[in-house]
Amino acid sequence: MNKDPGSALAARVRHERTARNWPLEELARRSGVSRAMISKIEREECSPTATVLGRLSGAFGITISELLAGVQEESQRLLRSQDQQVWTDPQTGYIRRAVSPRAGAPLQLVEVHLPPRAKIAYPASAYTFIHQQIWVLSGRLIFHEGPLAHELRKGDCLQPGPPEPCIFENPSDSNSCRYLVAIIAR
Repeated sequence: MNKDPGSALAARVRHERTARNWPLEELARRSGVSRAMISKIEREECSPTATVLGRLSGAFGITISELLAGVQEESQRLLRSQDQQVWTDPQTGYIRRAVSPRAGAPLQLVEVHLPPRAKIAYPASAYTFIHQQIWVLSGRLIFHEGPLAHELRKGDCLQPGPPEPCIFENPSDSNSCRYLVAIIAR
């Protein structure tokens, strides 16, 4: 079955924070996530939302995929479907699948299923160190990039501009939106 990143996430957050010699208060200040929430994540007492993951990854300067992967990077070039890490946002039901092998390549592919009427917000800090493209595989997606809103349909591909606070929104009342995000570190 697909790997649940709960333990890996807790270990990675703790590792990234302690490697920088940051107390909980410092990470809370840099990320905008409460000290209590960070503590709960590190103790595996709760699963963070996608927005919280975006804030933490931005504070650390790493991608959400890297944050979810855990401390140990594997050097495999083939990642079978059943071994791909799947994470579900406890608040919205958003499902994120890390498709790419963890062989150290700069390209990361992430498949996302966004439920009807779901919105996922990320701060600009989650985008300051990456380039990404968003390719819609099914459904509709409204990608809010600061003041701009891009409506994407099946087959459309968008390359976002400079880092801005972003919102991924599925405007449908009944259909999920499925899209692929290709990410490269700057």
